[in-house]
Amino acid sequence: MNVTTEIHQRSAQGVEHFDVLIVGAGISGIDAAYHLQQHCPDKKFVLLETQETFGGTWHTHKFPGIRSDSDLFTFGYKWKPWSGPPIATAGEILKYLDEVLDEQDIRKHIRFRHSVSTATWSSKENLWTLEVQRGDTGETLRFTCNFLWMCQGYYRHAEGYTPDWPGMDRFQGRIVHPQTWPEDLDYKNKKVVVIGSGATAATIIPAMAKDCAHVTMLQRSPTYFIAKPNQNELADMLRLLDIPEAWTHEIVRRKILQEQNTIQRRSFEEPEALKQELLAGIRAYLGDDFDIETHFMPSYRPWQQRLAVILDGDMLKDIRDGRASVVTDHIESFTETGILLKSGKELEADIIVTATGFNMSALGDIAFTIDGEPLDFANCWAHRGILFSGVPNLAYVFGYLRASWTMRADMVSEFVCRLLNHMAEKGARSVTPQLRDDEKQMEPRPLIEAKNFNAGYITRQLHILPKQGDRQPWIFSQDYYAEKDEIPNADLEDGTLIYS
Repeated sequence: MNVTTEIHQRSAQGVEHFDVLIVGAGISGIDAAYHLQQHCPDKKFVLLETQETFGGTWHTHKFPGIRSDSDLFTFGYKWKPWSGPPIATAGEILKYLDEVLDEQDIRKHIRFRHSVSTATWSSKENLWTLEVQRGDTGETLRFTCNFLWMCQGYYRHAEGYTPDWPGMDRFQGRIVHPQTWPEDLDYKNKKVVVIGSGATAATIIPAMAKDCAHVTMLQRSPTYFIAKPNQNELADMLRLLDIPEAWTHEIVRRKILQEQNTIQRRSFEEPEALKQELLAGIRAYLGDDFDIETHFMPSYRPWQQRLAVILDGDMLKDIRDGRASVVTDHIESFTETGILLKSGKELEADIIVTATGFNMSALGDIAFTIDGEPLDFANCWAHRGILFSGVPNLAYVFGYLRASWTMRADMVSEFVCRLLNHMAEKGARSVTPQLRDDEKQMEPRPLIEAKNFNAGYITRQLHILPKQGDRQPWIFSQDYYAEKDEIPNADLEDGTLIYS
């Protein structure tokens, strides 16, 4: 019996087969589907999505004020012009994605409430077999595919990261994490403490400050913030001149990328000057008498973590006007009525929001097996941060940490489609990254190096991520300005991709 006949028999027995199976129908999965339709029109594909609808993070996160922390000219797809304000709400982003699904006729390819539990590769059959739980019926389904495209993101939607502080069980109020925001939470006229000072805190605090009695941002150490108006003067001017939206989108996108490149370069070459400029932006709102050094001067250089956007200076205005405050201290313990700090001060609270980050997930917490052997993702070498040594016919979208995630999703999608077409031209049914002989003694490096990016959610989970090397194609630089030339021109016959 040949493999083709066997696949047809499986289909008859209820196993569905696809050329490409995409896991996830968020930003990355929809992007992958668009590129498949454009560049691999003969491929039959499906998207499996755990949630009941599309959008990923923008659907699952419900906390007050949720919005992008990147501009939509770069966070939006390069092939779908953005016509709204640079910083968008979750609702505006979902509307944008909804338009994409209709305009590109992608919705028919999505299976909602389909959660992948296991993925098994067989070299004998050159096939992935996936066991999938269907949320609405409880059924266990089986799918096979030639190529598996992981677009599920890199963290667990079910739970956020909350440290285990002493006395949490004693607190008489409510403790909530932004990732699982309760719909019934009433914070009107309540005292709120938000633990954390990243992009989520910068979003939640001004949204809650409108209604609560007072909100305090409690941070262990400061974050770099940048206050921006929610408008783009160049976009406004081009629209006033009736320039086509596609042109406006591309021109503004390039201008923003040029500005970001300058900031990134300066963060390495002149970090102190850049730091002082960022602090001056904070001082312009809070005045010379405010203790900027204690509360807004981080210990790391700019861009070693993301710059958290303060839209129109809203959080700073709330601090200036007394609706909000910032405390920099360490937690000793929770009490019945709030939080006791190491300094001895106690913060009273009715509600405590733990904006303390999220838990990373390697390949969606799916149990992977390669020819009967469980896959330990941490033992793999990342091939341009897209493919992985010893793992056949699998690509993973891991976007940018400092720049917009979608810029890399676009690039990865183009690369994968080029690889699929290259395989078809060669008559190859599998491709597996493999180190060349002179690379087998490379010193392994973390996939994300602390000197490059040291956010807590990354450093906590580096041990579950693959490693990188010291030469291409085994480097994951997280540098758009290098990758925009490297990835489109990557040599698919350099000896690191083994076709069979």
